Amino acid sequence: MVRIFSHYLHRQTLLQVFFDLGLILFAVVAVVLSQGDAASSAIPFVASHGLSLAGCMFVINSASGLYQHVHNRSVTESCARALLGLMFGLPLAYAIFSFLPANSSHRDLVTLVAMAAVAAVMVHRVYAAHSGAQSRLRTRILIFGSGQAARSVGQTLKASDPHAQIVGYLPGPNEESSCIPSNEILEMRGSLTETARQLQVNEIVVALSERRGGSMPLRQLLDCKIYGIRVVDIATHFEKTLAQIKISHVNAGWLIFGDGFNQGVVRSSIKRVFDVICAAAIFVAALPIMLVTAVLIKLESAGPVFYRQERVGLNGKPFNVIKFRSMRTDAEKDGKPRWATVNDDRVTRVGRFIRKVRIDELPQLINVLQGDMSMVGPRPERQYFVDELVSKIPYFAVRQSVKPGVTGWAQVRYEYGSTVEDSVEKLQYDLYYVKNHTLFLDLLIMLETVAVVLTGKGAR
Repeated sequence: MVRIFSHYLHRQTLLQVFFDLGLILFAVVAVVLSQGDAASSAIPFVASHGLSLAGCMFVINSASGLYQHVHNRSVTESCARALLGLMFGLPLAYAIFSFLPANSSHRDLVTLVAMAAVAAVMVHRVYAAHSGAQSRLRTRILIFGSGQAARSVGQTLKASDPHAQIVGYLPGPNEESSCIPSNEILEMRGSLTETARQLQVNEIVVALSERRGGSMPLRQLLDCKIYGIRVVDIATHFEKTLAQIKISHVNAGWLIFGDGFNQGVVRSSIKRVFDVICAAAIFVAALPIMLVTAVLIKLESAGPVFYRQERVGLNGKPFNVIKFRSMRTDAEKDGKPRWATVNDDRVTRVGRFIRKVRIDELPQLINVLQGDMSMVGPRPERQYFVDELVSKIPYFAVRQSVKPGVTGWAQVRYEYGSTVEDSVEKLQYDLYYVKNHTLFLDLLIMLETVAVVLTGKGAR
C-alpha cells in the first residue's frame, strides 16, 4: 500500500493507472514520430492532447469503478463497465483530437490511433481484473499472533486484498489459546527478525491477543523495521486495508497521538472553495433534471416538492436539509422518527427511482452553497438518532467535527443500512474520512459516487 495525501492506495492500482495513461500518450506520440521529421513539429500539440485524453480516461475509468479491487466481480460485469467507459471514451478521443490544427500532418490517423488506444485501455482493464497476472506483485505478510485478533486480520486480508499473501501466523509468547488452524501456524526460526527475513516477509501485522508480561518483542520488531520490513499494529492494518478505523481495535491514545484529524484554516478554506465551485457547476448542469423531477413529484402525489428536515451539522449545530420529497406526506404521521429501509413502503414510485439514482439529493446543493453542508462528508443525521447513537457507539460524535456531505466515504463503501450495527460500520468509514480527508480524497469519493449512481449500488 502507498499513502498519497493521507489516503492509502494499492501500488498495483497506481501501476495500472500509469500504464493506462502511458499507453495513450505513447500511442499518439509514436504514430507522429513514425511519419518522419516532417511531422515532428506536431509532437507538442499531439502530446498535450494525449495528456488531456489520458486524464479524461482516468476520470472515466475511476467513475466506472474499473480501478476498484472487487473479488466477486464477474467478467460480464467488468465488460459492461468497460463498454460504458467506451461509450464516453471513444467520442471524447475523437472530439479532443479534432481540435488539432487543420493543417496537422496525418490528423485523421492520429485520431484513429487515439481511439484505438482508448479501446486497448478498456481491454487491459478487463484483462487485469481477471487474469491473475498481478499475483507476482503480492505483498508477503506475516501475522504476529494466533488469537481472535489475528484470525480477524487474516480474514480481512483474504476477503479484501487480492495483492496480499499471508505467509503464516506466529503465536505470541504468552498466547495460550489459538484460533488459527495448525497448518497455518509457523515455528520460530531463531528470533522474530531472523524468521521474517528467512521467509522474505514484506510486512508484519502485530495482532496479539495478549500484550502484557513481555508479549511484545519491541527490540525485535524494531530490528525488522530497520531491515526494511513494515511493522503495523492491528488498528493501522484495518485503516489501510479496509479504509476504516475499527472501533473494536482502537483506543483514545491511538486517535490522539497518531497523525490525522487535521482540520486547520487552510484546509477548511480550500475545501469551501472546492464546495462552492462544484456545487454551483453541478446545480446548473442538473437544473433540467431537477425541473422534470419536480413536475413528476407533483403529478404523482399531493404535497410539497421539497422535503425539509432538521439535521445535525458541524459541531452539533442544527440546520434544515433540503431534498426532493420521495415519501408520502404521512410517512411519520405518529410523530415518531423511523429509520429509512431498503424497501420502505412509505416511498412513492417516483421517490423509489430518484432515491436509487440519487436525484433526491440534488437540492442539498443549496445547503452546500449556504455553507451548512459540504460536497463530501459524513451523512447528516437527525437529532433523535444522533442522541441514540452517541449513547451506544464510542466516538460517534467525532464525525460532527466536519461538515456533513451530499456524498461521503461511508455512502460509497457501505451498502444500505438501517440499524445500530449498520451505523457502527458506517461510522468506521466516517472516522477514516475525518482522520484522513483531503481534497484528493474528496475527488476520489466524488468519482466513486458516479460509479455508485451508474450501477445503482451503495448506501443511502
